[in-house]
Amino acid sequence: MALSSMTGFGRADGAADGLAWTWEIRSVNGRGLDVRMRLAPGYDSLDAPVREALAKRLVRGNLSVNLTVERRAANGSVRLNEMLLGDILKAADRVAELSGGTRPSTADLLAIKGVLETVEGGLEDPQQRAARERALLASFEEAAGKLVEARRAEGNRIETVLSEQVAQIAMLAAEVRASPSRTPEAIRSRLAEVISRLVDTSANFDVERLHQEAVLAATRADVEEELARLNAHVAAAREIMSEQGAVGRKLDFLAQEFNREANTLCSKANAVDITRLGLSLKTVIDQLREQVQNVE
Repeated sequence: MALSSMTGFGRADGAADGLAWTWEIRSVNGRGLDVRMRLAPGYDSLDAPVREALAKRLVRGNLSVNLTVERRAANGSVRLNEMLLGDILKAADRVAELSGGTRPSTADLLAIKGVLETVEGGLEDPQQRAARERALLASFEEAAGKLVEARRAEGNRIETVLSEQVAQIAMLAAEVRASPSRTPEAIRSRLAEVISRLVDTSANFDVERLHQEAVLAATRADVEEELARLNAHVAAAREIMSEQGAVGRKLDFLAQEFNREANTLCSKANAVDITRLGLSLKTVIDQLREQVQNVE
């Protein structure tokens, strides 16, 4: 199986230096490769290498990349925010005075967000930060690999569906070709009926002109060229699906060609069974076009 979908998801977790992080990559259909980044504050330097890594793996799709980073352990000391605590105590005293209640306990005061602050232990060592960024990018590669696997798994499913639809198109085209209404005898019979009605309703007619019009009508009703092109498109579709790489654009163009031939065949149909088969062709081709939109 060679096809790859543009829909997928990849996730990877990592940890180092008291930090824990998570990469998440979501991919949906897109005309080209569009990457939208949402990185944790302070990690903007990862933007360029992440985009480069994705461009090496993927050709099409709208991607959303998200990096969240949490601190597991503080790499510094704890400091009391005395200014904030003073304001809280003043407010607590006023509340106790107005309500007759008691002041909050020490534990309650320390639990208030911002009263205790973590103070980083000086500037970070550049080598330590570089090592952490390498670990982050390694985790991203893992997430990107899972995304590619998910897109390929979905591509395998789509390829199975497309193969069945192409086979249906080939079968319907074969039924049109074998239709009894396409035999010379059936065509002559229909033309004879038309001519008979014309003769019965018109006292003056040109026999030679009538013969020419009959020949033209028979020619316009002939769908042999459309059937030949449909068969050629079937062969092309099977060949494209066996290729490596991104083939979605090729399949999209071919689906349009399928649709054009089906429209022409329906417009030429002058028998009920040909019209029915032509409409069935259009239905299958529409379904094929919907599936092709998901292929990278």
